[in-house]
Amino acid sequence: MDKAYDHKKHEEMIYKLWEESGAFGPSSSGKPYTILMPPPNANASLHAGHAMYTIDDIMVRWKRMEGYSAVWIPGTDHAGFETQFVYEKNLAKEGKSRMDFDRATLYQNIYNFVSENSGLIFKQFRRLGFSADWQRNVFTLDKNVTDKVFETFRQMETEGKIYRDEYMVNYCTHCGTSLAELEIDHEERIDSLYYMKYGPFILATVRPETKFGDTAVAVNPKDKRYQEWIGKEIEVEGLIGKFKVKVIADEMVDPEFGTGVVKVTPAHDPNDFEMGKKHGLEIKQVIGLDGRLNDKCGKYSGLKVAEARRVVVEDLQKSGLMEKIDDKYTHSVGVCYKCRRVLEPMVILNWFIKVDELKKPVIAAVKKDRVVFSPRRFKKQMLDWLTIMHDWPISRQIAWGIRIPAWYNVDENPNMEISVLVDDKKIRGSVGKLMSEGLSFEKIERGLQATFAPKGARYVVSPTAPDSRSLQETDTFDTWFSSGQWPLVTLKGDEFSNRFPTDFMGTLSDILKFWVSRMMMFSLYLAGEIPFKNVYLWSMVADSKGIKMSKSKGNVINPIELVDKYGADALRMTLVYGVAPGSKIPLSEDKVRGMRNFSNKIWNIGRFLQLMYEEYGKEVSWPESYELTNEDKGILNDLEKLISSVTRGLDTFRYAESTEAIYEFLWHKFADVYVESIKERKNDPGALAVSRHVYLMCLKMLHPFMPFVTEAVWQEFRKNRLMGIQEEWLIKASWPVLDK
Repeated sequence: MDKAYDHKKHEEMIYKLWEESGAFGPSSSGKPYTILMPPPNANASLHAGHAMYTIDDIMVRWKRMEGYSAVWIPGTDHAGFETQFVYEKNLAKEGKSRMDFDRATLYQNIYNFVSENSGLIFKQFRRLGFSADWQRNVFTLDKNVTDKVFETFRQMETEGKIYRDEYMVNYCTHCGTSLAELEIDHEERIDSLYYMKYGPFILATVRPETKFGDTAVAVNPKDKRYQEWIGKEIEVEGLIGKFKVKVIADEMVDPEFGTGVVKVTPAHDPNDFEMGKKHGLEIKQVIGLDGRLNDKCGKYSGLKVAEARRVVVEDLQKSGLMEKIDDKYTHSVGVCYKCRRVLEPMVILNWFIKVDELKKPVIAAVKKDRVVFSPRRFKKQMLDWLTIMHDWPISRQIAWGIRIPAWYNVDENPNMEISVLVDDKKIRGSVGKLMSEGLSFEKIERGLQATFAPKGARYVVSPTAPDSRSLQETDTFDTWFSSGQWPLVTLKGDEFSNRFPTDFMGTLSDILKFWVSRMMMFSLYLAGEIPFKNVYLWSMVADSKGIKMSKSKGNVINPIELVDKYGADALRMTLVYGVAPGSKIPLSEDKVRGMRNFSNKIWNIGRFLQLMYEEYGKEVSWPESYELTNEDKGILNDLEKLISSVTRGLDTFRYAESTEAIYEFLWHKFADVYVESIKERKNDPGALAVSRHVYLMCLKMLHPFMPFVTEAVWQEFRKNRLMGIQEEWLIKASWPVLDK
């Protein structure tokens, strides 16, 4: 053995040999144990959070050694919104936008982009030693996945669990899509609060530009100041003419906000939308999907929201309709989690899933611990979320993704609005009118950018065109709709009978609501069974000060750079050693360096033992063949306790407990004390037998955590007949068991 362990010399070679030996596939014998990989974005590269997949690899390596038919099934996600966002940023650099392409061309361009940039993250996963069965990789746009998604949609729509309706959504006018409530970030901002004269009232608003969409004013029914006005109609001086609105009473109004009177704009505020439904108010949309005021706003039409607000405020001041402005109003604003722009509450037609009935069996399963959450506090988080979960908007107004399989016959829906690109010219209008003006169905189909079917439009659900005169819905499924069916599309054929439900799901806690809840919902609905038995929520990787990494803060650490410098084993141990479950992991280079030193210690112990055996020059049997000293018996007794501790830690997902126990034992009890003591017993076969046995058991227990250095030592020992290694690969070796 070399004098020092060089991870650069061993890691790539060992990983290649593992793959060639078929070590990552499930064995033909043993009880099944299945882990599904949370699919990273297909075009992503490794970041610190991905390094926590180490937990899943620890589990599959351990179960493999325990004799299970263990498999870790990998996959990648098309990541609809996020991928299109990245692609559009590249387009912008070329001076182009998505609107320069018809939908089919845009989709193919993004597909090519993903194909060219995919695969990198799996190469990086290999650098970390991840032992997934790579030949089983599933992509969320694979045919078997899309077929399953179509079938699920058809079944739910047939059963009335899916509906299409106008609803208040949070819309990003920059990204061009609605967002689910979980995709919204909230930022505290200081804005202006405008006190406007409004008929006989003065009311406060942060959005004077939506005045053109007001259809009522509201007061709290208990507010004595305004009792005489409730139910009456008032006339309001607008900037484009006078208009009348009714005064309504609603408990949603906070009498302490502003003057206690609020304007009601049902089309552009979620609270106003609810009040509008309750009181039968008109929903008057005055801001378009492009983020500009529409033709209902007179001279202000065409202005973007921020500019419209500025101009409207100036005109209100000139007209004497502005009472005062509070420039230090602090409030929470919803922003897009990708582009960070302020979201526009918008009433648009969307596809929704009714969740009330679907979530009931999920709640029951969580309460009865049919799925066990670790750490346990996440059980309450899941139940809290399920309790407040609303109907789920599943459609996104983007091209990249699985297209909703609903078809609109143009002859039955002549009033359906469409956007189409013909000869590089964008045209929008009703399909019937455009066809009557000479635009052929073939040109419409070829140049189609978007469909805007009206409420109540007739449609047919089908994976393929039901006839030659139908256009497919251009909205795509929310990514979580497809990835929510992950446990149902990754297993094949008869595997469902022995691998479903799967055994372990490791993931980040921030997608507990996004993903884990939906996987449970779909699996219980479609298969009548939970999708996994255990959910382990990884710790969050932070910088050395415990601050969450972000590009804007400049504190991002590239895990591959640490692997290059210190080796994969050092990084892997850093992520579990001394880390309490569900806590932050301060990723400091000093800690990684310290674990690199531990790798060297493991190697050096092995090298010393091999030199002792070579000096002795004869084969040695196992400890039970010799008369042992109290020292020998003591270290063997401590080994028994260690095996129990490490196994218990893995079995209860307390990885820190396992790693701390073996670190302390191997470095201090074994190397510093026992190995030092036997240097004077070089010709004692009992000492040699005990030291070899203890060391080999430690290699086995360390292997799930530090696979490369342990396998490297194992292979070095196999070259030496005197070391008595029987099992060819450590990755396939049996886990230590307690002596009976």
